[in-house]
Amino acid sequence: MAAAQEVPGPDPESAPEPESDPEPEPESDPGAGAEWEALAGFGPVVRTDSLMYTAVLGSVTLARRRAGRLVTEWGRPEWSWSAALLVGELGSNALLHGCLRDRLFRVRLLLGRSVLRIEVSDPRGERLPILRRATDEECFGRGLLIVEQVADRWGVVRRAVGKTVWCELGSL
Repeated sequence: MAAAQEVPGPDPESAPEPESDPEPEPESDPGAGAEWEALAGFGPVVRTDSLMYTAVLGSVTLARRRAGRLVTEWGRPEWSWSAALLVGELGSNALLHGCLRDRLFRVRLLLGRSVLRIEVSDPRGERLPILRRATDEECFGRGLLIVEQVADRWGVVRRAVGKTVWCELGSL
């Protein structure tokens, strides 16, 4: 058996100083940070949360519960129920119409001084949501009607890959 050999390393005295990591680049998504503030027309974002979810039914439940809890923790319990409902509807739409196999969808919450913005992003930009009236016999097709009634505003932003469906609670 050979004995372990010590391999000489660099001289610590002559080693260059490690470079500090550069500051991370801000997100360039429409709806993020300063761009969201300009888009929304009001002051700074007070709180934000973003989480990616797998494309399974249980993820919508987790996202809905998380949204309701966070909005309450952020001091807006009056929006908690509506936020949970909106995340559930938009998350369900992303799961049913916007997700691809092995791709994630994202739920992002942004709280301004008087507005809560909810964004759900998925990878299928070619499948934009359509507001329609479901017949009494149909089991599906009412989600965006609920979003339209509960949210103060809603819309869609096309992305380089996919789309973001957003809605807002509160006044600008």
